Amino acid sequence: MNKTELIRKVAAENEISLKESAAVVNSVLNGIMDSLAAREPVAIAGFGTFSCKHRGARQGRNPANGETIDIAASNTPVFKAGKAFKDKVN
Repeated sequence: MNKTELIRKVAAENEISLKESAAVVNSVLNGIMDSLAAREPVAIAGFGTFSCKHRGARQGRNPANGETIDIAASNTPVFKAGKAFKDKVN
């Protein structure tokens, strides 16, 4: 399922227009991204938890020529599925 399909599903299940559904979906996704950008975890009961993990600077190798390169530190979003989510998938 992609974002467009999700918007259509939300619109159909809630009997709202696609425009309203798109606004709702975008609002939820933007809220999650804004919280993670502020280093605040997002916990959705029955679904899971989004958080940020810091990855320190490190050395790596360029696969094309084998040279050592420096990889800068970064923050990576992480998702951990909740029990209800895992149970439904299994």
